[in-house]
Amino acid sequence: MQILRSYRSGVDLLTNADLADRSGLPRPTVSRLTRSLVEQGFLDYDIPSKGYRLSPVFLSLAYVFRQAEDTEETVYPLMRKLAESEGVNVGLALPNQLEMVYVESLRESRRGVFRRAASGSRFPMESTSGGRAYLAALGREQRDAILKRIKEKHGKGWAAIQREIEESVARIAKEGYCVAHWQPGMTAVGAPLVKQDGRIYSLTISFHTPDSLADSIHRYGQLLLGLKQDIRDIWQA
Repeated sequence: MQILRSYRSGVDLLTNADLADRSGLPRPTVSRLTRSLVEQGFLDYDIPSKGYRLSPVFLSLAYVFRQAEDTEETVYPLMRKLAESEGVNVGLALPNQLEMVYVESLRESRRGVFRRAASGSRFPMESTSGGRAYLAALGREQRDAILKRIKEKHGKGWAAIQREIEESVARIAKEGYCVAHWQPGMTAVGAPLVKQDGRIYSLTISFHTPDSLADSIHRYGQLLLGLKQDIRDIWQA
């Protein structure tokens, strides 16, 4: 799985050397794994570049996942309505390892037109409002186990990140949403959204950081909680 996780948006072909650098695995191990993944139909080998690309099987798997989700018919229209009426970005994500993955995402283009961003985009759990919202919804034991793994990535910089996560968890307990400034010039509010089957999603609204930030955070936080309730009502209908 470490080999497959090395592929990101915008990256098509990766050589064994690339995969070793990205995964942290030894070159001999990578060579053995890529050969096995080709044999099993998960990777395709490109002879001219001596690189590997993901095979079409992942498109089939993604289709199965999308079919199992009911967000396209139920949640997406609500997200789009809010995004267009308020001029904000709206996202719905699920956790995967130490990252969050967008299930639905609406982003404003440079021309001011809202478009559906590609599902499957990943973002860090520890430094975003969506990731912290997910962490806040976990039980203490499960959250601590994840934070222990995240701590190993950051070393000396962990103390500040841990403090921000704790503040986000406390704010969600008090107000229902948290705030983060992951991307320059942007502010995001996030809230956890738990489905009937127990899956924990994160719901986010991001907007250009204004001068009157406190007022905007409160306003968009309330809009986020309203959207969350609308989605829950549909899921429970």
